[in-house]
Amino acid sequence: MPTRRDFLASSSAGLAAAPLSAGLAAAPPNGATSPLKLGVASYSLREFSRNLAIKMTKKLGVSYINIKEFHLLYKATPEEREKGRKQFEAAGLTITGGGTINLLNEDPADVRYYFDYAKQCGMPLMVIHASPKTLPVIEKHVKEYNIKVAVHNHGPEDKNFPKPTDAMKYIKDMDPRVGLCVDIGHTTRTGADLMEELTAVGPRLLDMHIKDLKDIRDGKTQCPVGDGSFDIPGIFAYLKKINYQGGVMLEYEIEGDDPFLGMAKSFSYMRGVLAGMKS
Repeated sequence: MPTRRDFLASSSAGLAAAPLSAGLAAAPPNGATSPLKLGVASYSLREFSRNLAIKMTKKLGVSYINIKEFHLLYKATPEEREKGRKQFEAAGLTITGGGTINLLNEDPADVRYYFDYAKQCGMPLMVIHASPKTLPVIEKHVKEYNIKVAVHNHGPEDKNFPKPTDAMKYIKDMDPRVGLCVDIGHTTRTGADLMEELTAVGPRLLDMHIKDLKDIRDGKTQCPVGDGSFDIPGIFAYLKKINYQGGVMLEYEIEGDDPFLGMAKSFSYMRGVLAGMKS
């Protein structure tokens, strides 16, 4: 059995050679038969090229991806953006969105730049950093481009929206395409109750970043999903109950240069939870 480091050698041959990857490749993609859309936030693969990130995502048996700028650059030309989009699509991956994207500049021209980026990259949704001042400008572009935005909460360090309900105060009367990306780890680090936050958000929940923490108040205790303290079955049951249609995107922030086995373990656990929900 190769080591984890060997397994992540930067070549498709190295990936294909690993016994675990072969088993994962055979796993059925989570599509219409799954009650939830499990996917990868490509920030999890930030230390890898686009080509390798795509291969690794496929090895995980995943068909949904949220693209971080590492894998499709803001500064790319429109032609390069389209080429990148086609590369993801040719691999059989569905682009659920992009981000997290900073929309903290009130200048409409700056906001428009990122909406053009999302449009050219085939992103139906942007996960965003925003502020109370930029949200009205963003909403105007949402209406013009018909691209959804999901405000991402970032925990105690976020001076604008530490938890989802902090953003809800500003977006509750906006266009329904202005919603939230609930990061479950950042949410609980504020001391908030996750299920209360999800209930308060309601239909404004457009995206979710899933992860696990051994101590739900301490971001430094992140671990593979299923090894921590989050009630993943309870979260999934709630999402199924409300007929949630957005992505449940694994944001694996640890082991940046060697994340594959932890991500694989996370998806195996989550698929097991979903399988149990069907019975």
